Amino acid sequence: MKLMRIVITTFLLAMAGLSSVASAANYTLWINGRGGGGVVGDYTSFNYWGPASTAAGVNKKAVNWDGYHSIASENGKIRDALDCFCTGNNWCYVATHSAGDLMMGYTLANYGGSTRMKKNAVSNSSGQCGNSDGTTQVGWNIKWVRAASGAGGGSELSDAGSWAMSEPLVKDLKTSTARAMYNHNETRNVWFYMYAGAKGTFYSGILPGQDDEAVAYHSSGGVAGSGGQSLCNPSDWFCNDLTLGTAANEGGSVKWAYHSVSFRDDAEAYNHYANGNWQGIISVVRAAVVSNAT
Repeated sequence: MKLMRIVITTFLLAMAGLSSVASAANYTLWINGRGGGGVVGDYTSFNYWGPASTAAGVNKKAVNWDGYHSIASENGKIRDALDCFCTGNNWCYVATHSAGDLMMGYTLANYGGSTRMKKNAVSNSSGQCGNSDGTTQVGWNIKWVRAASGAGGGSELSDAGSWAMSEPLVKDLKTSTARAMYNHNETRNVWFYMYAGAKGTFYSGILPGQDDEAVAYHSSGGVAGSGGQSLCNPSDWFCNDLTLGTAANEGGSVKWAYHSVSFRDDAEAYNHYANGNWQGIISVVRAAVVSNAT
């Protein structure tokens, strides 16, 4: 009888271990920028990006926030999603667009070292998940962040009042405000891979250097400093080049720690906008996510 109890106990422990392994999963989180459009709390609502049927990484989830109110006031929605899908045995890939980069950088810098309850990846209508086993961890399990036209450095369109200045988010997107909002070098060792578009338009004179109609290279390239540098493609003789990778740019400006330029739009082919169909610079990030978020 004693031997039988030992055998049963060993079997149950082994099954528990297998169950734990089986529950592990990878998720791809998409964090929108200004304007929003997806249903907040509904991780299947991809209205901001395009058709939900489009391939966009393993177990893709739309992390929707309203794209109108301040980064600080909306940040809890991002933390809910990270708690849901990026704790315990689960890991996340994260893709952002525009102000979503500012949001994700703010989250990691200010909350990436906090204690989180491990969650079960089953969300309610508010986008919150239940506890898995009652234990905690520090921060989240994030493999990398890929930023399409990242606005972590703000936009001169906000500085100039080209966007509605009554929007709280637009105030956050002023270049001086965005750059002083948090420590951009503190990513909790998570790499931000930057994708910079350059298909500007007639009002691009407001934006220094190369831009995608809304965000200039100094921001979409993750460039450090208190103000926006004028940075361009190598074909432009009239301003310094934005370099690929982590190297210092021509002229000496540097990138924030753990920021690397993966794509520079040398052909000036990609603008800022999804157009309801994963277009613009988002299309380049989506292709990279499909290849790498598995």
